[in-house]
Amino acid sequence: MRKIFRSQRSSSEFERVESGIWEREILACEIAQRGELFGTSEAQHVYLRSLRKRQYRVRAIRILIFVLFLILWESAVRLSWIDGFIFSSPSRVVKTFCAMWEDGSIFQHVGVTLVETLVSFACVVLLGIGVAVLLWYNTELSEILEPYLVVLNSLPKSALAPLLIVWLGANMKSIIVAGMSVAIFGSILNLYTGFNEMDPDKIKLIYTLQGTKRDVLTKVILPGTVPLLISVMKVNIGLCLVGVVIGEFIGARQGLGYLIIYGSQVFKLDWVILSIVILCVIAMLLYGALNFMEKKCLRRQER
Repeated sequence: MRKIFRSQRSSSEFERVESGIWEREILACEIAQRGELFGTSEAQHVYLRSLRKRQYRVRAIRILIFVLFLILWESAVRLSWIDGFIFSSPSRVVKTFCAMWEDGSIFQHVGVTLVETLVSFACVVLLGIGVAVLLWYNTELSEILEPYLVVLNSLPKSALAPLLIVWLGANMKSIIVAGMSVAIFGSILNLYTGFNEMDPDKIKLIYTLQGTKRDVLTKVILPGTVPLLISVMKVNIGLCLVGVVIGEFIGARQGLGYLIIYGSQVFKLDWVILSIVILCVIAMLLYGALNFMEKKCLRRQER
């Protein structure tokens, strides 16, 4: 039992290191702010205060860079350094957003793209886990399908989008499939590789205690690959968004991808810039939600 405990402890410590020094620093600052560190030395308090200052300084510099970029962009347009019709400007983007907010069209485009992204992401997660478990269960099947998965993962997914539109029609279903095609094969390969790299000592222990392969899956494989699963999800959410936008480029009548391609065709580049900005915000929010989930899972494992 002590050996198992040490193995679990070392695995937990490795996952904390793998999650990054920056996240550990933030966690230490949060613990200090909650007053959970008692009896610490003055040097430790000084170190934690330095970490907080560094965190605030990094955030301030990020915001400053963004604000300076907006000021430079707006000034370049107003001083005629660049053509505002081609490059747009922050003020024009804000006016476009307010106009589309008033007529409600922006909600329709954002809602469609967001729904398609979330549905494709959910399908990728479920199918990725299911197929990876199936390949782990059946070694012969994995040896048969592995080269096909590698080839399909290496294909340029933008080349598949026109075929999907022809096969499935210009509708939401084809766009969701286009979003899935970008992430599904890489997700299966990563999860399957993670399943095979689990600690063999723990697996041997399950079999020693007369456990079955199902027990290995439920007691070792799935719980031990939760950090890997969340990391794969963090990558897949961005890939699904890219795939959905590619699909909307080709066969949609609504959505941010459609707004980008239509705006470029009719030279309403304010629409294009606004759509790109909104896509960036959506990607940041979705990634932030998954990052928050990852921190919660890591803290739970540490307990």
